[in-house]
Amino acid sequence: MTSNLDARLAGYSAPFLSIFRIVFGLMFTMHGTQKLFGWPVALPMPIEAGSFPMWWAGVLELVLGILITLGLFTRIAAFVASGEMAFAYFYSHWPPLNGPPANFWPLVNGGEMAVMYCFAFLLLAGMGAGVWSVDARRRTRVGGVAPGRVVTGTAAPAGYATGAPVRRGGLLSRFRRR
Repeated sequence: MTSNLDARLAGYSAPFLSIFRIVFGLMFTMHGTQKLFGWPVALPMPIEAGSFPMWWAGVLELVLGILITLGLFTRIAAFVASGEMAFAYFYSHWPPLNGPPANFWPLVNGGEMAVMYCFAFLLLAGMGAGVWSVDARRRTRVGGVAPGRVVTGTAAPAGYATGAPVRRGGLLSRFRRR
């Protein structure tokens, strides 16, 4: 029974990745708007502009959240967001960087969401944006040439001048992203 369900859901993995990215990007964006604008729910105390780390975290969360939601430069944006969440965990929840150390375990020190965001964004950095993204629209076929791009010279393989897809062989061709 599980193999049947596995086979049925396998065809939906690309859209599911996009939905995952969109939801996490929107949630991250809302954390940024809360810190910067007090929307959708204001923080108990307002954050002073330029204050470290909360105001800067809000700026990062807003910008990176929008990029991740749209699927634009997703891998680098998700990697930076993952690093921000790792910093948030070590700075605020288990603070060896700032203040007396608290309990290490995220369930005890309140850092569970920071750890979950950290690894969710690390997953997106590794997996990419999915099919419903600006990155997917920008990407050309493997070995193809972007429309209007001229590739000449000795480094240009045959087929580039015509715009036909170029298949490259070799050992490393198996590891290229498609």
